[in-house]
Amino acid sequence: MEQANAASGMAVNDSCKLKFQELKAKRIYRYITFKIEQQEVVVDKIGGSTETYDDFQASLPGDECRYAVYDFDFTTDENCQKSKIFFVAWSPDTSRVRMKMVYASSKDRFKRELDGIQVELQATDPSEMSLDIVKARAI
Repeated sequence: MEQANAASGMAVNDSCKLKFQELKAKRIYRYITFKIEQQEVVVDKIGGSTETYDDFQASLPGDECRYAVYDFDFTTDENCQKSKIFFVAWSPDTSRVRMKMVYASSKDRFKRELDGIQVELQATDPSEMSLDIVKARAI
């Protein structure tokens, strides 16, 4: 019962939506990570437009959950430049059970606040969000 209250009471800090809009419209960031603090989703880290997918993966903690968005640029088989915005639910096996539950129960509500997500990935370790998987999901 307590879990349902925690999820419905989860606030989303305005800066989350603002930074996401800037990533989507202005393309000034490559990625943004978000964390839950005191019943609120807040911006954790921001990666500049020159950062790589490796930088993004390295920004995710090994033992704590995060939400993240990543602006993935790629070239199609027809040689067209495209980009897709990925939502990543990062929930490593080593994170605390309670933390995993809070992130899982709040994910859909948070994702709805970010208008423009094109692909969702859920990962419990880095291999589940390798660049090859991202490329395959983008096309």
